[in-house]
Amino acid sequence: MSQQSAPRDAAEAARAAFASVEGKPFPDDIFTAPQLTWAVIGCGVIANQMASTLELAGRKLAGIYNRTHEKAVAFADKYGVDRVYDTLEELCADPAIDAVYITTPHNTHIHYLRAALSAGKHVLCEKAITLNSEELNEARAIADEHGVQLIDATTILHMPLYRELIRRAERDEFGNMSIAQVSFGSYKDFDPENRFYNPRLAGGAMLDIGVYALTMARMFMLSQPEDVVSIANACNTGVDVTSGIVMRNPDMQMAVISLTLHSKQPKRAVLSFENCYIEVTDYPRADRATIVWTATGEREEVHVGEEAYALAYEVADLEKAVAGDRVEDAMIVFAADVMDLMTQLRRTWRIYYPEEAELAAAAGCRVAGE
Repeated sequence: MSQQSAPRDAAEAARAAFASVEGKPFPDDIFTAPQLTWAVIGCGVIANQMASTLELAGRKLAGIYNRTHEKAVAFADKYGVDRVYDTLEELCADPAIDAVYITTPHNTHIHYLRAALSAGKHVLCEKAITLNSEELNEARAIADEHGVQLIDATTILHMPLYRELIRRAERDEFGNMSIAQVSFGSYKDFDPENRFYNPRLAGGAMLDIGVYALTMARMFMLSQPEDVVSIANACNTGVDVTSGIVMRNPDMQMAVISLTLHSKQPKRAVLSFENCYIEVTDYPRADRATIVWTATGEREEVHVGEEAYALAYEVADLEKAVAGDRVEDAMIVFAADVMDLMTQLRRTWRIYYPEEAELAAAAGCRVAGE
């Protein structure tokens, strides 16, 4: 495999993307809705990426809450954040904060979603947005009750490249899509205490990398898959680490997905249409795709947006949704479809997290790690 096509890990990819726009003016067409005042919950890698992205745009976070107060203070000092909240309740009660970005581990999301949405805050929540469909349905109901927006931060839902490809697909340039092939392989050293393998941190391939692959396939399918077959391997902590998935929807479109935490494989999606196939590498934050036309073999290179601004697109999309943009408002429907699939797959594999103990008991299963 050439150096150019070798898979990159997320941190390496983010560094390269930021370097590619260093010194360039920030695009003036990303933020088109009224600006909201943002706070972040959590101060890990993704929160640092968000703060760095907003710096590129000449913006900054207004507040931060983290369970470890000292880390929040250090984060605030680094990025010029004005307010460090001592408690979650303090953040939620602050009328100056319009929107909250949740960046904590998967299994904590519902706790913060309940608090922020009930307080009337709009929320952008990192992937996986919740552990399961029951939690996401609850969060959506709270958002509806309080008249606020809930947006899934899975980058594929927000990258301009995919909006453009979907626009062209809807104009029937490509013909009908018959099959999507999506792979994601990421080698993670086994450590039963880290977030990739620890069931107490909702570890496993599905919620960490599977959400990208399933979202990629679902975005280009006309309807939700109903026929789903799969097989998965679990490690000794009880979470999924490798899986193969085949799905078909009522429109007879199929998706074939492979996932693993045990080895590298290209983050590659191939979408096969009647008139062409579209190939996207490093697809979670992609800004480029190649279209190969069936009739002529001609290759068309498509470049829309910039990988470096992936998190800026997420912020912009939530602000658009708050301003009444129906396309952005509807993105949670794709997120719910993907969560339904992930929940169905994990239950087929009899993988339940400690927070799902009652569901596991009802199914006659143990929770992962027991």
